Amino acid sequence: MENLVGLLRIRVKRGINLVSRDSNTSDPFVVVTMGSQKLKTRGVENSCNPEWDDELTLGINDPNQPVVLEVFDKDTFTSHDTMGDAEIDIKPFFEAQGTDVQELSDGTEIRRVKPSGDNCLAEESRIIFSNGKIVQDMILKLRNVESGEVEVQIEWIDVTGSSDL
Repeated sequence: MENLVGLLRIRVKRGINLVSRDSNTSDPFVVVTMGSQKLKTRGVENSCNPEWDDELTLGINDPNQPVVLEVFDKDTFTSHDTMGDAEIDIKPFFEAQGTDVQELSDGTEIRRVKPSGDNCLAEESRIIFSNGKIVQDMILKLRNVESGEVEVQIEWIDVTGSSDL
């Protein structure tokens, strides 16, 4: 990939109170898109509170480009039903990558990101230094649907050739 500035590892942890698209439940999976890149999690059968814990990795050329997360209900014979979507704003996370972490102890908070009209955060999110890496845990409120949230964690993987954070 030309002009690659890094890799973004997205751990899609779980869904919370997702809408039911089949009788009383759903068979949800998540599609993560950034530009022309599209990745998906495995499906979880019969659950409105699925545990995916799947890791997806995107190449980042432009940190201003949004990462879109869409949840679908898997259907075998018809098109998949939409269960909502959210955007992950990676700009605050990308900006935190410039932090000098050599003196930081494990669990140190680098920055807080508050929910706003510009992001899909359901609650305040913290960017922290954990196990030698900068990570951000967040709960995203799904849009265009009655209810539902998705818990994710993002982690930066440096590919510029500089030493590890």
